[in-house]
Amino acid sequence: MIEEQVSIHDNYSVEIKLGFNAQSKPEINNFSVNTWMFIPNSLDINRATYQKTDFYRDLKSNIRLITPSYLLRDIAVKEKPPFILLERILQELASEPSRKRIADYEYHIRMFVSIVRSALREEILHTIRNGESDDLDYLIDNIVENVKTIAKDFRDLKKIINVPSISKELMNYYHFGDEYLSNLFEQQIFKLVDGLKKTGKLTPEISGRLMSLINAEINYKREKGYLVVEKESPNRNRDLVFRLSLLKKYAENELFLNTNQRRDGVWVEQIYFSIAAGLSMIFATAMAFSFQQKYGNFTMPFFVALVVSYMLKDRIKDLTRYYFAHRLGRHFFDHRTDISLSEHEIGWSKESMVFVPESKVPEEVLKIRDRSAILEADNRNNREKIILYRKLIRLNRESLDQCSIYPTNGMNDIIRFNVSYFMQKMDNPNVPLFSPGETEEIEIVNGIKIYYVNLIMQLNYEEQQEYRRYRIVMSRKGILEVEKF
Repeated sequence: MIEEQVSIHDNYSVEIKLGFNAQSKPEINNFSVNTWMFIPNSLDINRATYQKTDFYRDLKSNIRLITPSYLLRDIAVKEKPPFILLERILQELASEPSRKRIADYEYHIRMFVSIVRSALREEILHTIRNGESDDLDYLIDNIVENVKTIAKDFRDLKKIINVPSISKELMNYYHFGDEYLSNLFEQQIFKLVDGLKKTGKLTPEISGRLMSLINAEINYKREKGYLVVEKESPNRNRDLVFRLSLLKKYAENELFLNTNQRRDGVWVEQIYFSIAAGLSMIFATAMAFSFQQKYGNFTMPFFVALVVSYMLKDRIKDLTRYYFAHRLGRHFFDHRTDISLSEHEIGWSKESMVFVPESKVPEEVLKIRDRSAILEADNRNNREKIILYRKLIRLNRESLDQCSIYPTNGMNDIIRFNVSYFMQKMDNPNVPLFSPGETEEIEIVNGIKIYYVNLIMQLNYEEQQEYRRYRIVMSRKGILEVEKF
């Protein structure tokens, strides 16, 4: 199963999140994602102006495990994982802080706060989307009580490791998790308030309960000396943003997988290139032998034949290399990335990028592209350029199960694609439009010059095949919107 989500990351980057859920059977899970990018001809993106190196320069991929899935109410129960696992390792660490237990202690701290983040986020999204008036109070009560319980239980854990055998450095790992959780609770509850407000579900009573929880977390952070938002101190807020970023990276570090990228099909490529060199050498040698037998060794015809055969030999070798390289491109990828965690080889990922003519695009994809009549007419003269980005993933279910004691569904591939290069030849975003005013004077209205880049994604897993269409709305000022069809 493949889950996809395309959204705006910042003004100039789109984030494509692909979730690959590996099933228990079969043991080897194969996934593929083909993405066709339909780019307006006016942006001047083509083979000559935008090569593979440019594409991969604009592409950034982060591969990580899917966060283990738990309900928030289950995390709030001390007798269940993941809390019981964290409490157990803290007890063992306090008794004997060995190197392995220190590593396990830091691992479980990071995993616990990451699991809480994922569970709280899902709970809040569920409440905003599905909370009807008759059960909204119940959902809000659950979130508030569970957050309070998780915060209290986690903070009580400090008593276990507040012993002489635990150094200040080891205690800092706990404080990092504590600070991260407090910031997480504050930010996510703010998002809940904002989401309920936008949907018209926020009542004064609900707002009061949620703001009370937020204020309690802010007061707690002040007591502990953690950074908080200061309205009158820009520099302190700058430091806060920097620290939030560091805490996020620290907490999520255990989810990121080890990757080793290399070119794909290198040995096969060298074999084909060797064949090309051999063919050219056969031609040159055969030509030299034939002229030698007919005219002898030290004759002008033999000398001319050697020069000509040398000239043609290099051309034959280059043409054959080009032919084989073109043939290889159909069957091999640009890069192969081996994926592992600790000593466990989880699988690999392959990717490739190529410009394709419209005649090579499947009919189903063109049908989903669904150009309007005016676009279809314009496309006859100003054809859209089409980039095909292929991704092939293989995951080993047994290795996934061995790499963590927490239940792991699979991995996420979070791709950020920077479109700044696409904007270089865009027109001025502000276009004056004229309209009759209330008097006889002409009124000027500002319009926006926009461009559309369409993404058609083909998601393949086992016998399943699904298509998704997204449209990126851009101007020279940046990305305006990502639309899903």
